[in-house]
Amino acid sequence: MECRVIVYPLSPTGGRWVRFDGEILGVAYHLRDLVGFLRRAGLDPDSINLTDPQLIEWRGGGPAVWK
Repeated sequence: MECRVIVYPLSPTGGRWVRFDGEILGVAYHLRDLVGFLRRAGLDPDSINLTDPQLIEWRGGGPAVWK
């Protein structure tokens, strides 16, 4: 089963593309950007576990990897 959220490796500009349910939400440059995208997609930011492998697939490094 594919995760609902995929965070891609760092781009040359330092951001990470974020996909939710198959749709690209944008480029996140910090965790706050990622949480903002997920909130706008309908997820409750207080209930998001950024280390839950059932929800988020981190490619190219986990939640601590930003530029």
